[in-house]
Amino acid sequence: MARTDACAFFKNPSLFWIATIGISLGYYTCVVFWPEQMPFDMLGPLGSLSKYLLENHYPLIYYGWWMAWFVHIAEAFYGLKVCSDKGVDSLSARGLWFLQTFLFGFASLVLLLKYRPDPRPKRH
Repeated sequence: MARTDACAFFKNPSLFWIATIGISLGYYTCVVFWPEQMPFDMLGPLGSLSKYLLENHYPLIYYGWWMAWFVHIAEAFYGLKVCSDKGVDSLSARGLWFLQTFLFGFASLVLLLKYRPDPRPKRH
């Protein structure tokens, strides 16, 4: 949940994005590494496409899987830089942003990029 304190700012993406990205990456992982466990015939057009790509273009989907995770890692490290730029200094908040951006990619990074900390200094 979002706090007003810039040092500890953290916000989760919507449940839609969490489910969509989680299921998609899980499906992709199963297709690449455990295709014999996949019920392609029961998945309609997605199953047909996946089976075709698996049988005819396996190197493409294999290296695409690695590329997807590389992009997520790059986004996570970029998220740390954005945290620094926006004044999110809490180690726990930065760790949460890194982990969340690694797992959910752009859905998390967009929330961090949209964050506008209050530019006025705090009074005591």
